[in-house]
Amino acid sequence: MIIGVPTEIKTHEYRVALVPAGAEELKRAGHDVLVQRDAGVGSGFANEEYEKVGARIMDTREEIFGTADMIIKVKEPQPDEWPLMRDGQIMFTYFHFAASRELTEGVLATNSVAIAYETITDRLGRLPLLTPMSEVAGKMSIQEGAKFLERPMKGRGILLGGVPGVEPATVLVLGGGVVGTNAAKVAAGLGARVIIMDVNVERLRYLDDVMPANVDTIFSERHAIRRYLELADLVVGAVLIPGARCPMLVSREDLKHMKQHAVIVDVGVDQGGCCETIRPTTHDDPVYLVDDVVHYGVANMPGAVGRTSTFALTNATLPYALQIANKGYVQAAKDNPGLAMGINMDRGKVTNQPVAECFGLTFEPHFAA
Repeated sequence: MIIGVPTEIKTHEYRVALVPAGAEELKRAGHDVLVQRDAGVGSGFANEEYEKVGARIMDTREEIFGTADMIIKVKEPQPDEWPLMRDGQIMFTYFHFAASRELTEGVLATNSVAIAYETITDRLGRLPLLTPMSEVAGKMSIQEGAKFLERPMKGRGILLGGVPGVEPATVLVLGGGVVGTNAAKVAAGLGARVIIMDVNVERLRYLDDVMPANVDTIFSERHAIRRYLELADLVVGAVLIPGARCPMLVSREDLKHMKQHAVIVDVGVDQGGCCETIRPTTHDDPVYLVDDVVHYGVANMPGAVGRTSTFALTNATLPYALQIANKGYVQAAKDNPGLAMGINMDRGKVTNQPVAECFGLTFEPHFAA
């Protein structure tokens, strides 16, 4: 199989979908690897490092898309990449279709095969390809939130951990999954008072056992959310429903009861976010104010730490890329039901039920189901 790795074109996206070691593994398995010139520079990988392991450097994305049987990316194809996608071509990347009808309809019209990192599952029902970026984003949510709590950044002028004699910030984490757990650990480590909320009582019991003393676990329901929003200096949206839009937990009305210049970092913005007033932003212009509450909606947070993120991502995606390349996506999906869960579209058919339901499209169960 011919595998193509184009340069990511989303604003301030420094990740690359394949490290040189990954290209070497694919070559050893008998596949051709095409890498767009300078695709790895943002993550610290020179063209020569790919060439040393047998990958071919191509000058343009048109050559990559026009030649490859499978495209491996990091972020969803951007609108000016859609015309380059071919009938039956495999696109292996993060899609987050439920956040965008335009993306869903645009990719559907290409008749390509869309295999989404974020809906692939393992034997325990976990999301192994989403986990590494969720870990990065969870930790970064506190790093960014702490920065934008500073007064020059529009925040309240609060030091997250406080100092002796001055109370620390209160951090509310909505969601106790991978993002929320990593956010809570970092915030607690910096000395903040942390409240983490979830609807799964068993998960809350686990978090109560493993978290430090400055982390409280609270069952997530409407009254409790309203109460703790009023106390919070920093709110982290860490909610996820695989393949579907995030549930709305923070309404526009809620903002009126929050502290002036409190900060919301909604990590799930690429799935629509859990805050009614959140919208995608960029690293160039990351925040905006609504009702005197700072909103941070960068949709590719891990892209800012490209080298760390690229290694973490490739560690997770490479085994699946090898399965697809070695067997073809049809046989690979039949042999691995978790991989089959990643096939969101198959040549003009929507094969992911939450995506179909989100936009009122026809759902057609996958052949491997």
